[in-house]
This record gives sequence, C-alpha cells and structure tokens, in this order.
Amino acid sequence: MKIPIQKFFNNEILAYLFFGLATTLVSILSRLFIYQLSHQELLATALANIIGILFAFITNDTIVFKQARKNRLIRLLKFSLARLSTFLLDLFLTFLFVTQFPHIIGQFVNENIDKINAIETIIAQILIIIINYILSKVYIFRK
Repeated sequence: MKIPIQKFFNNEILAYLFFGLATTLVSILSRLFIYQLSHQELLATALANIIGILFAFITNDTIVFKQARKNRLIRLLKFSLARLSTFLLDLFLTFLFVTQFPHIIGQFVNENIDKINAIETIIAQILIIIINYILSKVYIFRK
C-alpha cells in the first residue's frame, strides 16, 4: 500500500491537485470554525485565507515541489504575492463576466444570474489553478 501512495505523491501534478483540494477543505473548515467563535464574517474570511495560504505553502514547499529549507521566507513572500495576484484576477473575472457583462455567459443559460455566476466561478477556478501551478513551478519553487 505504501508504494502506490508514494507513486501518487511523487507525481507533482497529482500531489499539487490533492493538496489543492486539502487546502480548500482547510480554508472552508477554518472559516466556519472561526465564524462560529467570533460571528465576524470578514475576520473569519481573512483568517481562513491566511490559514489556507500558509497550509498551501507548507505542503507545496515540502511535499509537492520538495524544496530545501534555504530561502523559505523568500518563497513564502513570492507565494503570497502570486496568490494575491490570482485572487485579484478572480475578482476581475467576476466583475467582468458576472457584474459588468453577464450576457456573455447569460446567452447560454437564459440570463440566469445564478448559473452565470456558477459557470464563471468554475471557469475562473480552473484558470487560477493552472496559473497558480505555473507560477509555483516557474517562479516560486524552482530547483
């Protein structure tokens, strides 16, 4: 059983996708837990994002891209900037295709704003996953 698991985690793309899903779970559970404690939605959202970024960085740095400890702080800063940039891209795509020009997607779903938002979210997240992987591979976790 240990060999298939090792093979899985030795495949960089599979490990990246697995820990991406794990990061999503960590972020959601953190947000819900912090909200239950504080009843402050913005605080819960902000702290959950920070926790998610830190979890993603640690797993990407140590398991996915197998980096040495040297220059870890620099990689963390680059990683955080990359995630901030794709967050801004997410906001921009939402504004563009849901808020400003919903008819671009809406023409295919009878202008249903819920469906427009769902489709844009899925497309944006696929794009963001690809961009985050490229930024991680080329810019942050170089060997």
